[in-house]
Amino acid sequence: MAEFGQQRGKRQEDSGLGSVLDLLLANARLVLGVTGAAVLAIATLAVKRLIDRATSPRDEGDPKAEQKTLEESWQDLALIKATQKPPKKQRREDLSMPLVSPAPPPAPEPRTCPAPPEPPQVESSPPRCLTLQEQLLSHYSSHLPMPEEQVALAQQLARSICAELQSFLRSKCPELPFGSLFLSGPLLDGLDALAADHVHFMLPVVLNASLWSLIPGEDTVVRNPRYWMIKRTDLEYFPRGHSPWDKFLVGQYLSSNVLNETLHKMLVASINWPAIGSLLGTVIRPLVASRELKLDVKHEQVELSIALFPMVEMEDKVLLAAPPEGLVENLWLESFGRVEVLTVKELDAGDAGARQHCLRILNSVCRSHPALHKLSGSPLAHVILHLSATESDWAEGSLADRFQQVLEELVGYLEDGVLPCYFNPKVNLFCELLEEEIEEMGFLLYRAVSEPELLLKEK
Repeated sequence: MAEFGQQRGKRQEDSGLGSVLDLLLANARLVLGVTGAAVLAIATLAVKRLIDRATSPRDEGDPKAEQKTLEESWQDLALIKATQKPPKKQRREDLSMPLVSPAPPPAPEPRTCPAPPEPPQVESSPPRCLTLQEQLLSHYSSHLPMPEEQVALAQQLARSICAELQSFLRSKCPELPFGSLFLSGPLLDGLDALAADHVHFMLPVVLNASLWSLIPGEDTVVRNPRYWMIKRTDLEYFPRGHSPWDKFLVGQYLSSNVLNETLHKMLVASINWPAIGSLLGTVIRPLVASRELKLDVKHEQVELSIALFPMVEMEDKVLLAAPPEGLVENLWLESFGRVEVLTVKELDAGDAGARQHCLRILNSVCRSHPALHKLSGSPLAHVILHLSATESDWAEGSLADRFQQVLEELVGYLEDGVLPCYFNPKVNLFCELLEEEIEEMGFLLYRAVSEPELLLKEK
């Protein structure tokens, strides 16, 4: 009976102890989380087993019971040691997960000199894509027209040199009826001025119309309608000597080559250019090795290239002493420069057009591309004049359309190898271009038709 009471008291104690443990485990789950509660449960179970074995009667003398008790003690000891191991660090993917053990303090980093604070990054707005119209206007404003001060200085120097040359010719060759020298070319007309450096001195050769006549280019040895010959007439009635220009005859024709050679000798050997240059604050040098009559002028602010052209005006034509290269002599080149400029300006005045703007930009582009250099000047003016005959809208707002249209027209003319003169369709302005030059120009302009921006890039 006493033993029964002891067992009952033991069950009551066990029951009370179990209730306390259950309560502890339930609260541990709330406080410690799932992992902490599981660790506490294992430790509690191990302690409970040790208490049970300590209070339960032992079967002394039974080796199997002792062996079993010993094994259970080792198992419980293993459970207790397991609870003493720190839990592995887990990834804290969920911020609500409790941190079981604090992370070890980070290792001290080596001391380094602090870098200076970087300036705040200012986000730059992406570059805006310009339309072709905007690019053309930007190119025009940045390249053309030339500064007024530079143009004025260049014109003043050119006029001073022109006056000195005129005075020399009158004193050196009083028997030759030269007209008054005047300036022409890009510096004066304003349509081809990539820089204020190209000046033409036009030297009129005054002929007596009763002693001279023109031979059309088709009837000359070169069969080129742009090159003319000037023939001395009525030699049987007015033999040589009646005209002061007879000294430049070759056969019966006024020779442009002989006249140029005579003037070249004067420019190189007879005129005191160092004295004139010193007076004007410049350095003037004639081109000795060139067939053309040219002067290089250097000033502190500008540089000039001056070309001298003897010219004859007869039968509403302007002929220059600029023979083609080769063995052919005595030929005179028909010039359309004056009428080109007048016609373009008159058309613009009639409809407030932008032909001059377009022509200036095209000349600037062609002069900046070595492959297109020979297209600048007269050929471009004639393309615009041809296009003006079929296209009436030349307002500034249509500049991009007309610019691209001119490129398309040029490609077509280059494919044919023929650019008819606006004032004389018999004249081919491409007649002196080589086939390789035409192909190179055509290829570049063909690409530029679809991508006109290629021509506006800086070189």
